[in-house]
Amino acid sequence: MRPAHYITLAIAIALIAFLYWGGNTIPPSKPVLSERPTGMPPGSNPMKTASFDSVLAASKAALPKEASDELNNIEKELAATHDSSRMAAVFLKLAHLWDVNKFQPVAAYYGAKAAKLENSEKKLNFAGQFFLDLMRRDDVSPSMQLWEANEAIECFKRSLEINPDNDTTKLLLASTYIDGTGETMQGVQMLLVLTREKPDYLPANLLLGRLAVKSGQFDKAITRLEGILKKYPDNSEALYFLAEAYKGKGDKQKAIELFEKCKKIVNKPEFTKEVDQYINSFK
Repeated sequence: MRPAHYITLAIAIALIAFLYWGGNTIPPSKPVLSERPTGMPPGSNPMKTASFDSVLAASKAALPKEASDELNNIEKELAATHDSSRMAAVFLKLAHLWDVNKFQPVAAYYGAKAAKLENSEKKLNFAGQFFLDLMRRDDVSPSMQLWEANEAIECFKRSLEINPDNDTTKLLLASTYIDGTGETMQGVQMLLVLTREKPDYLPANLLLGRLAVKSGQFDKAITRLEGILKKYPDNSEALYFLAEAYKGKGDKQKAIELFEKCKKIVNKPEFTKEVDQYINSFK
């Protein structure tokens, strides 16, 4: 596990809480920046996405018999239901069944179906975040990642139709484009619009700073991240990625100084151990 993951684990949990109950937070950040192959035009993605039918068929084949029997009963109930509000409740039953049996992609799909029928901003955001978290798993295949990203995008877009002014939803949508579809510039443009409208919007600035580090634009990253730290001097994520930016520029001493400060703020033994190992790798 890279040291940054310790910083962002709590952030991911906080964002889920935000989507359901409200609050101020910053986005989860596992840097998975997919790249479009050279020569591919903007807006295109050569990766073949998984289909829900194939995901469902494979999941059904692995379902225990008792759960399979329960599934058949719920599917019969769904086929006999035509009222949208009652249908949403049946979709939630399906989501629960798949979730307790550890088939999260199928659970997320049915949860999203219910959220769309209920046309609930909160539930659409929660469903989108569910897909976003699945998309960021280490063991997800590229075709599944793209399917989960597309499902998340649909949820966030539907949510923004209900509330176009929700900056957190815009941020999540941008993150999905960046981390899941390879459409990095589409996500970056959304973030730039957010920061033009709200220059002090911390989550978008943090994500742009991280992206600048990831793409090797170290001077740009330093300018943005130091701007954040003038207002939020104890922001561990800004400190961590600023240290990475100085490391990228070859200023190892400054990078170590910032990593040491970040260690003190995070104050977790696991994080301290990982950072110490990381520092030793480039001293």
